[in-house]
Amino acid sequence: MNSQRISEASSSHMLSLENVFKSFTHQGDLIEVLKGIDLIIRPGDSLAIMGVSGVGKSTLLNVMGSLDPPTKGVVKFRDFHMYEMDERRLTRLRNREIGFVFQFHHLLPELNALENTMMPALIARHPKKKAIGMAREVLGKVGLEKRMTHRAGELSGGEQQRVAIARALIMSPKLILGDEPTGNLDWLTGQEIADLLLQLNQDSGVAMVIATHNQKLAEKMSRKVELIDGRIR
Repeated sequence: MNSQRISEASSSHMLSLENVFKSFTHQGDLIEVLKGIDLIIRPGDSLAIMGVSGVGKSTLLNVMGSLDPPTKGVVKFRDFHMYEMDERRLTRLRNREIGFVFQFHHLLPELNALENTMMPALIARHPKKKAIGMAREVLGKVGLEKRMTHRAGELSGGEQQRVAIARALIMSPKLILGDEPTGNLDWLTGQEIADLLLQLNQDSGVAMVIATHNQKLAEKMSRKVELIDGRIR
């Protein structure tokens, strides 16, 4: 199985979670974070996951994004059981099919916007010339065509987050997972990033799942759910 076969698998579901539980042990105590999550993401979906801090939104995104296996339950990407894949296949899945955007952009400070953006393409072993072209194109889509040679520290918070979004999009993933992508920004810049994410969803058809406190962003998504006491309400 390879990433192309994952993309072409015949399923109406992009991602599905079936009776997913996730627990941790802390100082001898069992902490149950997710308690029987059932959720389906279809191609082109935009879903907001709401909930108070500490309720488990980030944990849920990590499970959905192949970063952390559930304690119990099934996670499928297309028709494939995500956590039955070996680490090599999971790495390809993360690199080519799923894009991540976090509250903190995690840019490499010694690299400029273009170099940060092209990293996933280089990891996927695209030739450098091709990776540069891919990065230029996607940076143009997020409005940074004139800021490509600026290092992370020379960019505003909103510009840094745009670079992070460009980096998430460069491999043309089928799914974007965002963990409070506007949470570290001022209100106006947060709205600009929210509008950008929604425009990308509409223009490219990439499915998006965003954990957010931003009520205005959540209201613009096609669906909205709330995580309460480890369960979807």
